Amino acid sequence: MERPGRHRLRLGRVSEPGRLYLLTSVTRERVPVFEDFHLARSVIAQLRLTEQEEAARSLAWVVMPDHIHWLIELKAVTLSVLMRRFKSRSSCALYKTGKLEGRLWQAGYHDRALRREEDVQAIARYIVCNPLRAGLVQRLGDYPHWDAVWL
Repeated sequence: MERPGRHRLRLGRVSEPGRLYLLTSVTRERVPVFEDFHLARSVIAQLRLTEQEEAARSLAWVVMPDHIHWLIELKAVTLSVLMRRFKSRSSCALYKTGKLEGRLWQAGYHDRALRREEDVQAIARYIVCNPLRAGLVQRLGDYPHWDAVWL
């Protein structure tokens, strides 16, 4: 069932191949599903699969306990197709582990198209430093669920 006003979130959403986007998706009710190492790695495998399929090029990402941040260069699909596939596949992968019941993701996702003049590496650093700011680790190297093409 659609929540009132949810369609307005999609107004003006543009999917432009070659454009950089920062995507964020949150687990249902912010349940910290990805505190489980193996579940987090299953989701990471799905992020990597989108790159293998040439749907998007991953520039940086972090899997936090209850959400993901993903900086991409969009390739051959729209944002909605990319996220629908990612969410569906990651949900299926986690269901197969037997550790997940019910929906994994909240409906929708947040996206922000980066402007050409923005410092992409600074945004990537901000993304991968989320575990530090959240107090999950003292050093970034101690957090296993992130990557960036520059590091």
